[in-house]
Amino acid sequence: MNTMEITKIVGALCGSLLVLMLIETGAGAILGTGEGGHHDHHENAYVIEVENAEEASEGVEVAEVPFEEVYAAADAAQGEKLFRACASCHKLEDGANGVGPHLFNLLDRDIGAVGGFAYSDVLATLEGGWTPENLNAFLAKPTEYAPGTKMSYRGMSDVEDRANLISYLAGIGG
Repeated sequence: MNTMEITKIVGALCGSLLVLMLIETGAGAILGTGEGGHHDHHENAYVIEVENAEEASEGVEVAEVPFEEVYAAADAAQGEKLFRACASCHKLEDGANGVGPHLFNLLDRDIGAVGGFAYSDVLATLEGGWTPENLNAFLAKPTEYAPGTKMSYRGMSDVEDRANLISYLAGIGG
């Protein structure tokens, strides 16, 4: 390709853009909506009154259901389906660690207590056990519950899903 061919191509593109701009400006002037035109705003013939959602929700308080109540109504069968996402890193068999520690007999086990698994420093030093409430907080956002954790899971946002999963895990080895 020589310089003349490149000049022709660039000229054709610039010419095309110029033609498009002229068409848009001309159509706007004719229809009264583009540059050079004007916007005529007319009242609607029929106005439908709607309640402003922000004003309506100002006086309404949304009561958050305590996790204990959500957990009491949890469905372990749904939790088993949700565990599929965990199964890529965690095993349910006692002593069978994967990328993450095994989850056999998880509830009320001390945090960072699986022998032979190299926990991150933050999880190895956390006090307490894996209660349903602690698991709920951890599963919601692991990096907030234990900043510096090696677990790269982004978290489970739905509280019912977390309760279902914890209910399923409670039945494994417990």
